[in-house]
Amino acid sequence: MTPSQSAQPTLRRAAIEAIERALAAAIRSGFLPPVAAGDAPLVIEVQRPAKPEHGDLATNVALKLARPYRRAPLEIAQAIAVELSREVEEDPTATPIASISVAPPGFINLHLSDAALDGVVARILAEPAGWGRVAARRPRRINVEFVSANPTGPLTIGNARGAFVGDVLCRVLEAGGHSVAREYYFNDSGAQIGKLGATILAIRTGQPIPEDGYHGDYTQALAAELPDAVLAEAAASGADAGAVVGSWAAGAVRTGIEASLDHLGVHFDVWKSEGSLHTEGWVERAIERLRAGGHVYVQDGATWFRSTTFGDDKDRVILRSTGEPTYFASDIGYVTEKFSRGFDELIYVWGSDHHGTVARVRNAAEAMGYDREAVRMLLIAWVRFVVDGVEVSMSKRAGTFITLDQLLDEVGVDAARWFFASRAPTSGIDFDIELAKKQSSENPVYYVQYAHARIASILRRAGEAGLEPADSVGSAIEGSAEARLAREIVRLPEVIEDAAALEEAQGITAFATELATAFHAFYRDAKVIEPTEPERSRARLALVAAAQHTLANALALLGISAPESM
Repeated sequence: MTPSQSAQPTLRRAAIEAIERALAAAIRSGFLPPVAAGDAPLVIEVQRPAKPEHGDLATNVALKLARPYRRAPLEIAQAIAVELSREVEEDPTATPIASISVAPPGFINLHLSDAALDGVVARILAEPAGWGRVAARRPRRINVEFVSANPTGPLTIGNARGAFVGDVLCRVLEAGGHSVAREYYFNDSGAQIGKLGATILAIRTGQPIPEDGYHGDYTQALAAELPDAVLAEAAASGADAGAVVGSWAAGAVRTGIEASLDHLGVHFDVWKSEGSLHTEGWVERAIERLRAGGHVYVQDGATWFRSTTFGDDKDRVILRSTGEPTYFASDIGYVTEKFSRGFDELIYVWGSDHHGTVARVRNAAEAMGYDREAVRMLLIAWVRFVVDGVEVSMSKRAGTFITLDQLLDEVGVDAARWFFASRAPTSGIDFDIELAKKQSSENPVYYVQYAHARIASILRRAGEAGLEPADSVGSAIEGSAEARLAREIVRLPEVIEDAAALEEAQGITAFATELATAFHAFYRDAKVIEPTEPERSRARLALVAAAQHTLANALALLGISAPESM
């Protein structure tokens, strides 16, 4: 799905609008008194009830209104329910709601109409590629920076979670109606790059690797590939040999990183280097912006940012006494550079070890006149990779690590993506490599993909029997088996809307699993291909085709393939 494809309204949004109309009608009738704007709920919340027997949707608006109205929530709920029922009776086509019930202490439960479900299925079949996309209430231009591993070695499975989380987040935000730019930030200068260069130079010249150098096998390959021209430049009088070779090596490593990410299906719109922030003047501009606001001072020859003014536990150095910028100086220059491109929001996907950097960067953004709430950091928890119950320990410096490419070759892109997407980014997880390799229902991504492939097989067999899906389910949706599956299918836009709001993807993996389960149950209870009942068969084929499109689009959001056969 791409941003250009049309967004479709959700049944939940239609239900919210119906509740808003009912509340306004109850106030106009005098049954409920007007409420001051400041006391009214900002958003009418409608969610799926925990128990299906309570309905398809439910709202707690009456409980929210109880305090400002000084009335029992059950009484308020009944007043709103009366107006909702009146609208359903007067014009059933104006709302997706078929019936309304009230439950203590004041919940309003809504049951969707068969016509509304059938209408959604018809839209899915008419425009499957756009199915699930929603229109954001407040569309934003968002910059998402993720992975951003230093180019001192190949991407490891330790970097993998940031790649998966960032990529799926971008997909979800786009499906949620926002414009997204994917960005990779290279720290291509500094001490670590110099150490990498010194390591390669030592190997190339037959010297021992420095104690604080890099010991992975990849450095041997880099040393063998080191061009003679770079070696000569490093040997020139007055040259910083480590920096010269390190700069070349960083470029070579970056090429490998891009190839690994391409293997993963992750692509970036912008590749930004730390060095460019200095050469293009963004760091200097940011410091001057802070200075103009009175937020910097000089002490012991160093230039400091008054971070404590904004709640930090101490002030932060921007320029060392030597005049050399700190890494924090690059951070604030980067904030300025990003906002100069017209973004409304900046999202940084960082490892949890960066928690100490969050406050100072947001403080500096606020000091420079930006909205600190528009600078957001998503701190992802680390992953324990387990093989046969034993954790795999990794160190890029020591050369003891598994590369991302090795992981993908071992378990496959789809399984790896699913395992990372199925947990909240802030929750630590154990990645069981052996389980991810299993081709059975024990492996959840295999279970969902099998449902998609099974539907493809059904549609192929139906075509061979001369049966094609109808344009909609029609009256067949009145059957209980059909209705249960349809109710799962129509949830996709709501799941995407929630995922975009929460900036998390695990709701999508849960939905895909639940839909696959609902389909398997439907196929068990209802005979889809029945040549003696062609109309019922065509209606059921329409429903399973809608389920197939829904599974495919949910998997696409996760960057996972939807196979036609397995």
